Amino acid sequence: MTPLSVEVTRLDGADDLPLPRYMSDGAAGLDLHAAVSEPTVIEPGGFLVIPTGLSIALPVGHEAQVRSRSGLAARSGVFVLNSPGTIDADYRGEVGVILANIGSAPFAIKRGDRIAQLIVSRVERVSWVERRKLPETARSDGGFGHTGTRRTEGS
Repeated sequence: MTPLSVEVTRLDGADDLPLPRYMSDGAAGLDLHAAVSEPTVIEPGGFLVIPTGLSIALPVGHEAQVRSRSGLAARSGVFVLNSPGTIDADYRGEVGVILANIGSAPFAIKRGDRIAQLIVSRVERVSWVERRKLPETARSDGGFGHTGTRRTEGS
């Protein structure tokens, strides 16, 4: 499979940071690195926008989603607050990561730390077709736990 070509610019002062990259052959997300100039602490219950030092130019018809790193969430309670955060194809500003700390201890971020992952995907444009009634399905309007929580025969 041919990789999608995406233009990227390192902002002033970010030349020492690696570009986002896949950390394994099967990884879906590219790791984003913190472009903080000095160690930055997110207190328990707090959140901060952490700069990455990068701007990207996604092709039209694509988006980038900023997602939490599972290790940070599981070990420290630190996650991307608006996960997934969306970067639109026409945005050219710095990619920032809104990190929140729901853990019990302050969380320190150092320059170059891997703080989130970036997933680039195709998106579809929608054209609404308004109807008075939608087609019925077996599920219909069942949602928010409509299938229950207990195991049923055969599952």
